[in-house]
Amino acid sequence: MPVTLDTYDRIYRLVKQVPSGYVTTYGAVASRIGAASKARLVGYALNKLLTQPPNSLYTDLSVPAHRVVNRFGQCTGRRFFPGDTMIERLQQEGVTFTEEDQVDLTNHYWDDFREG
Repeated sequence: MPVTLDTYDRIYRLVKQVPSGYVTTYGAVASRIGAASKARLVGYALNKLLTQPPNSLYTDLSVPAHRVVNRFGQCTGRRFFPGDTMIERLQQEGVTFTEEDQVDLTNHYWDDFREG
């Protein structure tokens, strides 16, 4: 699968669907775009949102990147958020944790994506 701006846009559209109080995984998003073995691609796309200068093609603050965790529920994306911003945002949305940085996936996992 060639990585294009359209691929990143598809990732962003899917992540925007994750409701407040829930999380999804990099792998779930990758599977939905037909790239099941490319969970890192989703991470790269979300990283672009957080590290690019304002007004770049990848700047879209409406994408809730903090709602994407690894397959174990760990907040691996937190290194791209200042301090504990990722965990704090999730807690503000009512997400609970089983460990310091591990989301309770039993109660907060979501993958009801709709392409559109």
